[in-house]
Amino acid sequence: QVQLVESGGGLVQAGGSLRLSCAASESIFSINVMGWYRQAPGKQRELVATITDSGRTNYVSSVQGRFTISRDNAKNTLYLQMSSLKPDDTAVYYCTAYSFGRGPTYWGQGTQVTVSS
Repeated sequence: QVQLVESGGGLVQAGGSLRLSCAASESIFSINVMGWYRQAPGKQRELVATITDSGRTNYVSSVQGRFTISRDNAKNTLYLQMSSLKPDDTAVYYCTAYSFGRGPTYWGQGTQVTVSS
């Protein structure tokens, strides 16, 4: 069972940047897909970005061009670089590791990102 711990959230002004990190308890080399979700106040949790073990990425349209998901297998860490942040990006961000055939299975505790205007 993979344990995930997010960090890097905080308060930032609109237009600023943050980098979220997700440290895994074990090697992520063999985890095919990892991703980031977020849940804003009053909204459902939504998928933000995914990345495969080969480096293929996908993003929700609202963050395309502003966010970059990456992974460092040697450090067992998943990242989300967020730039040009908007108040609508305010949410709790969660990292996740997928299980084959099941989708997101392992979750971090979440880290709060608040973007002020």
